[in-house]
Amino acid sequence: MSGATPLSRPRTAAPEWWRGAVIYQIYPRSFADSNADGIGDLPGITAHLGHVADLGVDAVWLSPFFTSPMKDFGYDVADYRDVDPIFGTLADFDALLAEAHRLGLKVIIDQVYSHTSDRHPWFQASGADRSNAHADWYVWADAKPDGSPPNNWQSVFGGPAWTWHARRRQYYLHNFLPEQPDLNVHHPEVQAALLDVARFWFERGVDGFRLDAIDYAMHDPRLRDNPPAAYTGKPRARPVDFQRSLYNRSHADLPAFIERIRALADHYGDRFLVAEIGGEHAEPEMHRLTDPAGRFHTAYGFNFLYAERLTPELVRRTLAEWPARPGVGWPSWAFSNHDAPRAVSRWATPGHTTDAARLNLLLLACLRGNVFLYQGEELGLTQASLRYEDLKDPEALANWPATLGRDGARTPMPWAAAAPFAGFSGATPWLPIPPEHAALAVDRQRDAAGSTLTLAKALLRLRHASPALRWGTLEFQDAPPDVLSFVRAADGERLLCVFNLGAEERTVPVAGVRRALIAVGGATPERLPPFSGLILDLPA
Repeated sequence: MSGATPLSRPRTAAPEWWRGAVIYQIYPRSFADSNADGIGDLPGITAHLGHVADLGVDAVWLSPFFTSPMKDFGYDVADYRDVDPIFGTLADFDALLAEAHRLGLKVIIDQVYSHTSDRHPWFQASGADRSNAHADWYVWADAKPDGSPPNNWQSVFGGPAWTWHARRRQYYLHNFLPEQPDLNVHHPEVQAALLDVARFWFERGVDGFRLDAIDYAMHDPRLRDNPPAAYTGKPRARPVDFQRSLYNRSHADLPAFIERIRALADHYGDRFLVAEIGGEHAEPEMHRLTDPAGRFHTAYGFNFLYAERLTPELVRRTLAEWPARPGVGWPSWAFSNHDAPRAVSRWATPGHTTDAARLNLLLLACLRGNVFLYQGEELGLTQASLRYEDLKDPEALANWPATLGRDGARTPMPWAAAAPFAGFSGATPWLPIPPEHAALAVDRQRDAAGSTLTLAKALLRLRHASPALRWGTLEFQDAPPDVLSFVRAADGERLLCVFNLGAEERTVPVAGVRRALIAVGGATPERLPPFSGLILDLPA
């Protein structure tokens, strides 16, 4: 690896702090445990924020830490305004926020507005009868004459999206687990209550929200059946894969509610909102909710998260959906997260795992848009292979062994290679730590020349110093098979970014290059070994 060369050209200030920012995702259960119960917590995060700040990221995104029965590990919220005791207290959160701000880090938190836990007081009241003040806060419907569910909608986690509630003598909608009933966000009082939740966290000083599964927040009140999905040739593991989710999500009234959230965020200044919108062909909905400027600042793309291979065609096709022109929103990219198998295990060929991990970091740092870096990605962590008896995730248990599951991407961070449980905890962790992860621990890589962690820091320093990489234009170049090449440009700076995504060496002569700013995998302007790449400075 060549070191990143500081850029000397004058640079203009970024249009906004979040545009082109690098955001580091922390999964609280698995980051660091401060009280030796085997589960990560808020004080553990606070104690390790120095590592995050040292990476050179702009912000952290915290997955849910709210009061929850943990049926879906925090995405089933029972109290939006409090911290679950396994993670700490509100005072612990305030201390985390203060330390992050002291270190120059923004703090983004998850907000789950499409559904709650069935233990939430709102749902407990709503299920009591059909006439109480919360009766219409969730999506209820009568059975068909034969007692079957109101329509054919299917849950993401498998089976019908409707569960019978004996007290109400009705079905309730849950696009996810039965323990995650869907809120009726069409209801004005529900919208007001959710805006109060947002106001609570903005008042505490958080810098923004990631809105989880926000496209599921509004359904078709007519409860029309979803149409069947065209067969693509891929195996369909869940009933939901057999239909187009046309009527159980993305209702036409949703943008108006998003505009209310955005107006509240703007009231507090430079706050940031990112939408999670998944599924195939999600781009139209992403564009709808990020344009005009009064909606989300950006949308979190899924194009790379479940891709089985990383190819130039995939990158070209994906980025082509977000051209730099008026009326098109700003994209965000992630290669890995807490829901998807780690990218290095999906994309690396045998014998090239480390090379692929480093190439992934290089490419991610060069993309136009915001970058979301998942904890451990800076270490080159692979997807953990777990025994069935070690699994905790309901999706993994339901689909075993058809998928890699989510638990394999959620194993604890390794901080110290020789310490018990790799320095994550003083007790047996909630998920096991693979020996190969301990060998990649932070203390092994922190000061090691040529380590993946050292590379990550160099790349993020370069991105932060470069207007071209942070918010510049992107123009694809012609390239040989398996090679991806594009130019990033802004403020008189032009950078050529070249990547060999294949397992065969390629030759790519480059004319007019002033210097190589950074290279991985032994790449040079004339030679690209397998899984290598570099960033080259071009004449202005």
